Formats: sequence, structure tokens, C-alpha cells
Amino acid sequence: MQDQQQQSFDDTMEPTNHVFLMAYGGPDKLEDVRPYLMDVRNYRPTSDHIVDEITERYRQIGGRSPILELTNAQAAGIERELNGLADGGERWKVWVGMRHWHPFMKDVLAEMSTAGVERAVGLVMAPHYSRMSIGAYYKRFEEAGSPIELVPIERWNLLPGYLDALAGRVREGLAKFPAEERDRVPVIFTAHSLPERIREWNDPYERELQETVAALRERLPGQPSEWAYQSAAMTPDPWLGPDASEVITRLHGEGVRNVLVCPVGFVCEHVEILFDIDVEFTQHAETLEMRLERIEMLNDSPLMLAALAGLVRDRAAGAGLLRQTAPVTGAGGSS
Repeated sequence: MQDQQQQSFDDTMEPTNHVFLMAYGGPDKLEDVRPYLMDVRNYRPTSDHIVDEITERYRQIGGRSPILELTNAQAAGIERELNGLADGGERWKVWVGMRHWHPFMKDVLAEMSTAGVERAVGLVMAPHYSRMSIGAYYKRFEEAGSPIELVPIERWNLLPGYLDALAGRVREGLAKFPAEERDRVPVIFTAHSLPERIREWNDPYERELQETVAALRERLPGQPSEWAYQSAAMTPDPWLGPDASEVITRLHGEGVRNVLVCPVGFVCEHVEILFDIDVEFTQHAETLEMRLERIEMLNDSPLMLAALAGLVRDRAAGAGLLRQTAPVTGAGGSS
């Protein structure tokens, strides 16, 4: 039994269980912005003005998106946690595919199929379900025509490790303010806005976001807080609000001078964090003579990744996906 148990930590062992981890993707250099945007916009006509504006945003955050490296770090952490939970003869591999940039989901799925993967758990690095967010990843999986059977995880907005990690980041963020002011600093919880038309099909996105915020408020008793959306796209149709900039302006009018932004709909740094919050919202606050701070993003938070690994393994077990290279013999004989 001991030898078999040690097998699960052997890097030379062939994987027996697989995770297909998906994230949005982002340009690796400024020249990638136009083709990346074309993919995001489903190859609709895109004006030079929009391309130039988005390119400038990426220029201001270093000329590229860090999302691939951060997602790979998340994948490595989840894989490490899964193999720590593994029974003898069980080994996990986490594959990373991007929805809108390299490595594209369809290419990674092809690589997985070539490697002999037949079944996998699907995990999107976004906690809240919408047909336009998590649903769109699984739609793209279907469009890829992969023979792999994918067992989806569709939401994890109330996963305790995710919530506890976020609450910890909020406490750390509040510590940036003078001790005598911290308990009066409003926390602005944010998530990516989506078109208001999602309400027409009873999309659960708004409800799941509010469930997350309610759970965070329970973990942060007495701390004032607000809710806002951010990063609405440049389209003519109405998007969910209020926008965080509007909330900041209102708070200023109420005499507030310090705010802490806590994105709950994003789990790593990318342009919506590094530009929309760190540049735009910060500049807006400065014009109002306010101090705006942001929480450290969860990125590869061990607390969150351990919780996700547990969620993945439970989903795999419930779907009958757990496989081992050899039977594990226990006190009651073979299993």
C-alpha cells in the first residue's frame, strides 16, 4: 500500500485523470491586439479607433497580458493539490486552453486527444455562471468537435476556499489605510458587466454575484460595502450597472475619501484589473481627491487552488471519472 501511495507523487507516472482548465486569453504583444480583438468580437467589423484604444490600454500595462502565465500558475497549483489528494495509482494532469488567444481551446483539445485523453473535468477560471461567460466556454468546447467527454463544473461562486481567500485579501487591503479609518472604508465589490439582455433569458449571473457578495459580507461583519460593475464593452446596447466610477463619484458626494476595490468576478490580473481599476478608477478617484486601493488578486492563492482541487476531484468522483493505474489493496482486499 505504501509503495502504491507513493506512486501518486511520481512525476514519471502516466496521468490517469485530466482537467481541462479554461481562461479568457490575452495578447502576448501589442501587435497581437488586433487579431485578439477580432476573435473576441467574433470577427465583426472593428474600427481602427477601438483597436487603437485597446492597444493603448495594453501599452500602459506593459505591452501584453499576463493572463497566460497566471493561469498556468493556477493550473500547476491545482495539479499539485490534486496529486496530493490522489489515492495510490492515481495521477492528475491539468491542461490549459484559452478561449480567445493562444493556446486556443481547440488546439489544446486536439493535443489532449492525441495524447489519448478520453474524459476530463472542465473548469473555467471564473466563479459565476452566465450563458455569456462560463456558458460560452462550453459552447466553444462543443464547436471544437472534440471526441473527449468533458464533465463540466459550471459555477463555484460559493466555494468556501474562494470566499475565504477573498475575505483575507480584503482584510490585507484594509490594512493599507490608517488604523483609525479602516472600519469606515467602503469595500466596492465588482464584477465584469454584461449586456442587460441577459435578463431576458433569466440568466443566473446577477444572482450568483449577489450570493458571493452576501457570503463575503458575512465574513466581514460591520465593514461598509458597495456593489458595482466594471469593464462594460464599447457597444451601443445597455450594460449592467451601476459602473464602479459612478459609485466612486456618489461616495465622494457623501463625504467618503477612502475606498477599497475588491473584484469578485476576476481571479487574476489582466487588463480589466491592471488598466480599468489601477489606471482608470485610480485616476478618477484622484481627480476627486480620494484614495483608492485595490486588493491583491487571488492569482495562485493556495487557499483557492486547494478548494478548486477538492471541487474537481469531487466532480470527477461523482461522474465516475476517477481512474488508477492499478487496483489499490486495502484491509478489505482489492478495490
